[in-house]
Amino acid sequence: MAKLRRSEVEPHEDHGFFGPGSVVWKVWSYPTAPTVGFQRAVVVEELDPPLVAAVHATQGIYRRSRTRYDRTLRYFAMVAFAGTREVCRAADVLVKIHSKAIGDLPYGGGTYDANDPASQLWIQLTGWHSILYAYEKYGPGKLTEREEREYWEACAVAAELQTCSPDDVPRSREGVRAYFERMRPRLSASPIARQAMDHLLRSELVMPPVPRWAQPVSTAVAKAQRIATIATMPRWMREMAGIRQSRLLDALIVPVMRTAFALAHLSPRAELRLLGLLSPSTVPVIAPIKLGIPPRSPEVLTPAEARARHGYVRPAEAHLDFRARQAARVFDAGRAPSDQGLIESQEILGPLA
Repeated sequence: MAKLRRSEVEPHEDHGFFGPGSVVWKVWSYPTAPTVGFQRAVVVEELDPPLVAAVHATQGIYRRSRTRYDRTLRYFAMVAFAGTREVCRAADVLVKIHSKAIGDLPYGGGTYDANDPASQLWIQLTGWHSILYAYEKYGPGKLTEREEREYWEACAVAAELQTCSPDDVPRSREGVRAYFERMRPRLSASPIARQAMDHLLRSELVMPPVPRWAQPVSTAVAKAQRIATIATMPRWMREMAGIRQSRLLDALIVPVMRTAFALAHLSPRAELRLLGLLSPSTVPVIAPIKLGIPPRSPEVLTPAEARARHGYVRPAEAHLDFRARQAARVFDAGRAPSDQGLIESQEILGPLA
């Protein structure tokens, strides 16, 4: 990645939904977020039968691993850091993208729909919990009680950008734990879930090609991240998914990753260069924050204020006619769903290939 100049960085339109000084910017801007935190989120998510059915049907993580990582991480980062107009637009098109992920469950009967509020809540809480867990384990440590309350309130704000209800988001660590306990009997390490989890733990698949002389370093980095991500997963979850790693490795990886992330965090430009290797399209989202470039308007809006200003409806209510047509194509006509959402998303989330 070429050296990024301040003059080349486009400022955001506003401070988004959280802004400077927020605990979201504090946690999500630490280098644990786009690495171990994000990887943990996408791996753990696969234990939800409807979600992994959608992932398996689209095959995106297998056919275009690096691009899928790049686009998904860009969306996560946009919610945390981008201007409200841009985020509303991305959330709107995401509903169309998810409308493609519908079909019959391969195990146990029933159907799945990626826009289903329960699936969206699972993604939301798994993602936010994983980002925080990685920050606490491999970063500066636990948040204060006040910061933690703010973090989960912010998670509820971000849920307004999904089809789930913010009212269903727990507002405390205890509430989040209770949610995962309620979900536990519904989780399943089916063959397609194990396949997806194993694939997503292969960090080397999302890393850029390197010269032969640098391959040992790249391999070591990918291996370290895999170990670090597995070390964040509870034993019962690993046993369910058939993932094995010794307690010794769990312990040894902690000081290694803490040191590596602390060193990376010393230089914002170094962080951006490293991020550019993993997710080039995410760099423009985070660069203004890392380089201290103020937005054109120093405002922080609520999702409701942003929707009213920019002309968007709530994601749960967005594109209902289009989603109904998709369902008719799949369930009534037995045809493949339209790719319209994916095509439209390229301008916002980056190219598909």
